Amino acid sequence: MELSEWTLALAAAASVCCCLYLWVRFRRSARGLGRNLCAKIMARTEKPLFRIAYTLYTQTRLGYMYYKRQMRKARQNYPAGHSSACPAEFNGIKIIPIPVLSDNYSYLIVDTTSSVAVVVDPADPQLVQAVLEDQGAMLEAILCTHKHWDHSGGNKGLKRLHSACPVYGSAVDNIPGLTHPLSDKDSVKVGRMHFKALFTPGHTVGHMIYLLDGQAVGAPSSLFSGDLVFLSGCGRMFEGSPTTMLSSLDTVASLNDGTLLWPGHEYAEDNLLFAAEVEPRNSTRENKYQWVLQQRSQKLSTCPSTVGEEKQYNPFLRSQSAELHVALGIQPSQDEDWTQFRARVLEELRKRKDLFNRRS
Repeated sequence: MELSEWTLALAAAASVCCCLYLWVRFRRSARGLGRNLCAKIMARTEKPLFRIAYTLYTQTRLGYMYYKRQMRKARQNYPAGHSSACPAEFNGIKIIPIPVLSDNYSYLIVDTTSSVAVVVDPADPQLVQAVLEDQGAMLEAILCTHKHWDHSGGNKGLKRLHSACPVYGSAVDNIPGLTHPLSDKDSVKVGRMHFKALFTPGHTVGHMIYLLDGQAVGAPSSLFSGDLVFLSGCGRMFEGSPTTMLSSLDTVASLNDGTLLWPGHEYAEDNLLFAAEVEPRNSTRENKYQWVLQQRSQKLSTCPSTVGEEKQYNPFLRSQSAELHVALGIQPSQDEDWTQFRARVLEELRKRKDLFNRRS
């Protein structure tokens, strides 16, 4: 090694030592800076740094390792779950929200007349298995909304415990452990439970939501919406255009108003705060926000809502609203196609939400 190479090596070593010293010396503030930096990167989905991070998360083992770490931390930090959720039962069909990770929900749906069950997005297979055993039910199907690890990471682990159990999901979304690829409007039947898969790309290229037909059992229908729609929110457009996402959101809006909405995350409080920024005079939103504050003060779940409720206060389902257009300062340009204009409204909403900082 020549002298210049030694010099470079020493300089590199000194830089590493300096960084380590600074990290140890200021590790608390460094963590805060790191979190802030990550938040800013994640908020800018069009930026190269984000695209690199997203690719590593979705297409390499690093993403799976990160998910496993998050699961371990959640088990330590929330031994009883991040929220307390009550099951809902309609004529022998029981829907059990399972709080997993730091803010996710898995759902176990049980036909109590035959003790067969379906699970949606089993992010933590250990917790799902515990609920299954408590219910004394046999798992007959795993329904996965999309490939992100916080929804699909438990597929293989749960299937190892139930080897004959099929894993359903989009044929185009690279679902871990997938055995039964689905297309738009395909059906899955288990016991008296009839699910319809609806293709709703935008968050991911193959995102799907699952509609449980309530009419078959004399009950409200239930929509398991993954990361497409939350209470007063929607998922980020990681792998789709605003027009694509708008079409997927319109699929939800077209459902019966009484359809129960079971989202993939507990984001209600933050989402309603953002909704107040863009529609401060929406009294329905304010009433819902006060209820959510009461629920969250006791760590109680805020799901389900209904499609009808969401159409009143969820800005992402209100891209056709003249009041929202005024609040955003956006109006259609001359000869602009109505769908294109609504997609532009959705894009503006999503940009604002991505950069939204919750007030303390």
